[in-house]
Amino acid sequence: MTASEKLMRKKKVYKAELDKATPMSGELWERATVRLDEIQTRYGTLPKGVRTHTDKIFPAAAVYLTVKEELGEKTAYSVLENASIRLCAEVAPKLAKLMKLPGMRGLFVKLWDPMTRKMFGPENGFRNVFYPRKKGEYRMDVISCPYFRYFTELGCPEITKIFCENDDRIYGCLPGLKFLRTGTLGKGAEKCDFRMKKEE
Repeated sequence: MTASEKLMRKKKVYKAELDKATPMSGELWERATVRLDEIQTRYGTLPKGVRTHTDKIFPAAAVYLTVKEELGEKTAYSVLENASIRLCAEVAPKLAKLMKLPGMRGLFVKLWDPMTRKMFGPENGFRNVFYPRKKGEYRMDVISCPYFRYFTELGCPEITKIFCENDDRIYGCLPGLKFLRTGTLGKGAEKCDFRMKKEE
């Protein structure tokens, strides 16, 4: 089994949505896997930290572009969007349940600083502005993002916003917390602003 085949096996939710969209799902999945292999070859020298994100970016682009060619942009977009909604619907309730534990909301906000610096810092292909810490609040701006960069280079910048909206789906309904955002790169803004604030 190739590396691309292994990576695609982890994207079962995309395949499930594709199965709903067309009886051609098996053929399109094979074509998307070949396309992913071509993309992986094209970007074969990316650093390990960046690959933690391109392992999400590249399969999404391969599926989207393949489905778009055969079934059009609307269907291709809905396959990815519906898959993302499903994935977030699994994660968000679990995280919301955690926020109900004593002291967890404050700890969660506090952990955003080291977490984002590690997962969304320069070694992972991002450029950020980190703001001074305030008790019960976290702020960061992303001014360069590998999702927007590679989706754009691959010819599908429009699907970046699906991944932007995943933040709202996961963090937007956490009890006792406010996730505030005014715009994202994927939606045409100059930056993606993150602000997580503990409610009084």
